[in-house]
Amino acid sequence: MQRSFMRRCARSGSSSDIAVNVRKNEGMKKNMICNNLSVNENGHLTFAGADTVEMARKYGTPLMLLDEGKIREKCSIYRDSMQKYFTPDSMPLYASKALSFKYIYKIAASENIGIDCVSAGEIYTAYKAGFPLERAYFHGNSKTDDEIRFAIGHGVGHFVCDSIEEVAAVDEIAGEMGTVQKILLRITPGIDPHTHKKISTGSVDSKFGVAIETGQAFELVEKTLRLSNVELEGFHCHIGSQIFEYDPFADAARIMIGFIRDVKERFGFEPVTLNLGGGMAVRYTEDDPEIDYEANIRDISVVVHSLCDEYGVKMPRILMEPGRSIVADAGITLYTAGYLKEITGLKNYISIDGGMTDNPRFTLYQSPYTVLLANRMNEGCDYKCTVAGRCCESGDIIQEDVMMPKPKRHDTIAVLTTGAYNYAMASHYNKVPKPAVVMLKDGEDFVVIKRETFENMISNEV
Repeated sequence: MQRSFMRRCARSGSSSDIAVNVRKNEGMKKNMICNNLSVNENGHLTFAGADTVEMARKYGTPLMLLDEGKIREKCSIYRDSMQKYFTPDSMPLYASKALSFKYIYKIAASENIGIDCVSAGEIYTAYKAGFPLERAYFHGNSKTDDEIRFAIGHGVGHFVCDSIEEVAAVDEIAGEMGTVQKILLRITPGIDPHTHKKISTGSVDSKFGVAIETGQAFELVEKTLRLSNVELEGFHCHIGSQIFEYDPFADAARIMIGFIRDVKERFGFEPVTLNLGGGMAVRYTEDDPEIDYEANIRDISVVVHSLCDEYGVKMPRILMEPGRSIVADAGITLYTAGYLKEITGLKNYISIDGGMTDNPRFTLYQSPYTVLLANRMNEGCDYKCTVAGRCCESGDIIQEDVMMPKPKRHDTIAVLTTGAYNYAMASHYNKVPKPAVVMLKDGEDFVVIKRETFENMISNEV
């Protein structure tokens, strides 16, 4: 069986053999890690139908491109599957922390889904975009009093409360503002999903939530039910991110339905909502398996329905919080190659005009990415080099030991699957401006986040 394009570019081999195979463009698109990628007659990488080399020339680099069609496709998969397999009012909540800007909330509003926000800044951005905040859920383990007042004052539908002290603070402030705030309680189910420890959130030893295992979750429910200015609607859990296996989600559902049964027996309270969080993975490299999101949702629903029947509890409205799996493969980042540095007998480096300021994930997590030479897609991938960022920091690396054609200055380098936790985590380290973000839709391209200028960066300095 012929090796796919991505795998050929991940391994060394005969350059002539690779070049011959790569020039066989028939079926090339299906060999990409996502179906919105292809190669055109000029040997250029295309994304959502757009020539990435032309996009880099038109808008400059670094540049993030987003595929609106892919974002809407993922929203509809979650929305339709959840309504089909759970209850008709079940709903996905787009996890804003993955990528927050005004246009994404306009998409979420028109797709009739909710949003998960973790700061007043995200809430404000959604508000300015015209998103109906009654469909917003306010997360975070350290909400300030000002943020609580801001969210209540702007009509945020639900808070997801992380501790009894937070519940008490929301109750007090809601009382001062003459309202009753709907809340969910974040419960820690004690699941280890085997993700990187920095993105695992479901174990007992976590800064998030209150553990069932210690008995503190039951104490939290009992104290919350005594309060007058909060209305407990249900429970929330989240076990981690970038999870490929189905089993951890099924285990979390079992634990949470069991918790609902125990709460009903102890306190006579039966929730109307269960939020199972997010965390479904995406493909960053060809070695990652493809995920059938609808099948996952269907299989989780089988567990939930079965246990609700077995335990004698009402089927709750189910919420989920996809972020990465909505926007990650809807985004790629383009860079211009700088200088090639060859260390004899050791390593090769190609520098780019971006780096950890727009994508810190390799520096933080050693995250894998697929990296391509976008303007020379039909050439053999027979040169190994590390893609290094521009920052004055030895750890500023995008990816190590990438196989590509030997890069030259001014080549266009594309990093795939960068829609989530790239621009969202961007910084001004070394006083580097943040890149522009361009949306691709139905053959059109338009700016949704302007490229920062030096003046933008210092505008708050006095």
